[in-house]
Amino acid sequence: MSWQPTRDFVGYGANPPDPKWPNGARIAVNFVMNYEEGSEPSIQDGEGYTETGLTESTTSSVGLKGRDLAGEGMFEFGSRVGFWRLMRAFQERDLPMTVFGCALALERNKEAAEAIRKSGFDMCCHGWRWVRHFQLSEAEERDHIQKAVTSLKQTVGEAPAGWYCRYGPSVNTRRLLLEQGGFTYDSDYYGDELPFWQTVQGKPHLVVPYSLTNNDGKYAAGMSNSDQWFTLVRDAFDVLYREGATQPKMMSVGLHMRITGHPARTAGLWRLLDYLQKHQGVWITRRIDIANHWKATHPYSAKGLNE
Repeated sequence: MSWQPTRDFVGYGANPPDPKWPNGARIAVNFVMNYEEGSEPSIQDGEGYTETGLTESTTSSVGLKGRDLAGEGMFEFGSRVGFWRLMRAFQERDLPMTVFGCALALERNKEAAEAIRKSGFDMCCHGWRWVRHFQLSEAEERDHIQKAVTSLKQTVGEAPAGWYCRYGPSVNTRRLLLEQGGFTYDSDYYGDELPFWQTVQGKPHLVVPYSLTNNDGKYAAGMSNSDQWFTLVRDAFDVLYREGATQPKMMSVGLHMRITGHPARTAGLWRLLDYLQKHQGVWITRRIDIANHWKATHPYSAKGLNE
């Protein structure tokens, strides 16, 4: 039988390892810009409806048929405008971030792909398209992974170091990533605040967890203004920063170009970035840097890991 994920309700328990972040940092913070616009379900790509997920739309795309031109425009705002606004927010402050990039989306905006190539930001593959991988057959998912890697090599100039698909993986995803090869880590997990190793079909594999809590998807869930989002994420940082005096952790902050790329929400991001920069002992970094640090500081050991 092929390897399957198993559930672990214990994790590191009461005594998580000291990540030993560079320069004794109390917290590692990683900002993620999700680049999805142009790869979502659509009429042009054969789904028969327009995706409206994580937009201003108050209607669900599920069950709809035909084109929703308003929905299309909301996605297009992300790649036409929001992308550049988020890029400026980090580049003007000389801060790093990670791009969760859907490969087909970047094929459809060569200028944005080139900007990412030149930025020094790291690329984590967000799939060939912004679709639910747990709804794909194993053969379809294998094809999507292969297409995504080939595409990103062409658009941003290198293979992606990490992997994260829409919302959640299938039971086959992690095994297929190992089969494809070349990935340093995946982020298809929400159950921890530190990286950890798994043994997948006899091979070591690093998981760098992500978060849907410190995420601008909260706006689509009813959060109305940037003060609320800033307060939520600031409070998360404050707790982790305080705990970091004895138990340092990592914090992921997820951004979407069609959400935080709007001016009123960018204001909250500005406040957050400026707030974090006022603190000592904060490592704002790329996801690949966290993965490589963990590999060097806490190398793989098969003892006690799930096969």
